[in-house]
Amino acid sequence: MKCLDVNHLGRDRVIAAYLVDGCLVDPGPSASLEGLLAGLGDDRPERLLLTHIHLDHAGAAGTLVRRWPDLEVWVHERGAPHLADPSKLIASASRLYGDDMDRLWGEIAPVPRESLRVLGSDEEEIGPWRVAYTPGHASHHVSYLHTPTATLFAGDVAGVRIPPEGPVFAPTPPPDVDFTAWHASLDLLESWNAERVAVTHFGVWDDPAVQLAECRAALDRMALRASEDDEDEWIEWIRAEIEAATAPDTTAVYEQAMPYDTLYPGLERALRRVSSTPG
Repeated sequence: MKCLDVNHLGRDRVIAAYLVDGCLVDPGPSASLEGLLAGLGDDRPERLLLTHIHLDHAGAAGTLVRRWPDLEVWVHERGAPHLADPSKLIASASRLYGDDMDRLWGEIAPVPRESLRVLGSDEEEIGPWRVAYTPGHASHHVSYLHTPTATLFAGDVAGVRIPPEGPVFAPTPPPDVDFTAWHASLDLLESWNAERVAVTHFGVWDDPAVQLAECRAALDRMALRASEDDEDEWIEWIRAEIEAATAPDTTAVYEQAMPYDTLYPGLERALRRVSSTPG
């Protein structure tokens, strides 16, 4: 297995892609394509395994299929239409990132429908991979267990954890954050008893039970603060939390991996959904 740091915007430890058994898990955005290809070297993937279609994870999918037309792309059925026609995805992301879209993500090319392997919501075994639907961070999120190495590839549902200090936080951009679904997904992933967990932000960790438990606790803590604070107060709080736990260079990585001003809107939207649910 190779962990590839794509050096997003020239900074290390922000976005990791993984090459294992000819499969490239979450290639990152086209803006970091040069770093990804440098990491791949002479290796040429046969498949892209996408945990979800957020641009920091899957933005380069279309450009890679154009480069390698026989590349097969695995994606959940809720995300597949937005890879084939990314116009709604681009419009939604543009509301969040505005004029920074091109700088952050680069080209967002469509993936031909014939290149897609569409995954359902039932847990399944595909060759050396166990695949499960794991919503909570996103309604189209899946996770993969590479059974030969007992490695869990969990995208964002297992949280953000930047080395070397490594406190875990839950990335909560809008529009799909769902607290109940996220907890259920963490419960499912715990039941897999993986020996290590690989997260996009950032790297492979040998204590998956700790990672998943700390992600659950962080999600609950972040939601509680969002229920008490306005947006400015909440951003000040999470910035102080991270600055207290990390060195300045690591603090900057956290803010790039999960921009604080994108987290509160997802929490606020999820809290409104909870408060409006009968019973």
